[in-house]
Amino acid sequence: MKKLRPSGGYRSAASFQTATLIYDATCLFCEKFVDSRSRMLDQMTQAARSGRQNIAEASRASATSSQTELRLLNVARSSLEELLLDFEDYLRHRRLAQWALSSAELQAVREVPKRFRQERTDQSDLTDLSDSERWALYAPWLEHERAEVRANAIICLIHQTSYLLDRQIAALEESSVEEGGHSEQPAASRLVVRERQSPEPHRQPTPAGATPSCPKCGRPMTLRTAKAGRNAGKPFWGCSGYPDCKEVVRV
Repeated sequence: MKKLRPSGGYRSAASFQTATLIYDATCLFCEKFVDSRSRMLDQMTQAARSGRQNIAEASRASATSSQTELRLLNVARSSLEELLLDFEDYLRHRRLAQWALSSAELQAVREVPKRFRQERTDQSDLTDLSDSERWALYAPWLEHERAEVRANAIICLIHQTSYLLDRQIAALEESSVEEGGHSEQPAASRLVVRERQSPEPHRQPTPAGATPSCPKCGRPMTLRTAKAGRNAGKPFWGCSGYPDCKEVVRV
């Protein structure tokens, strides 16, 4: 059966690859600098793992549900934010400096991808490398003897991955309005059938498979799930112009 939307392919995504760096570096950091009896060790490694794993799961879910994909990407983003705070706390509690945005150390880590592209003649980038090759580029910081250097480098990578995830989430929110995933499309089809059976003679029917338009303002509608009330858990179409337009159509 042909998939309605592409899925997988996360291993070549920059967000997943950088999240893998973060997870591996966090595990090594905790082994070397965090007390094995401390709860922080488990919290940091689990947050790093969650960031990576949820990106992969979101990619696999993309063919069946854009809502699930979006939820998992947001979980990944939240996990990395939690890890960011842990590293910031580690530095602050030990009176270690966090690199300023203008510092030469921070700029050196941030410009690794740029320097790599400049040194290559085949127009390849970091996403074309293996995990070990990518790690080698960051090894001077991620394998440094000083905890301060490792923590700051990981903080930089977290910011980069969070930026990539923010872009993915924004793009997904926009595309889900237009097409949705497999689980959203049957709901759209049901609404199309109802529109065709509607006694309103002047309403233009929505083409099959398309996202319906708001009957009040004409903007595209978004498939949502009721969070409270007697319809909690049930899907419905809400206007993408919310809160300016609060029109709702039952699925």
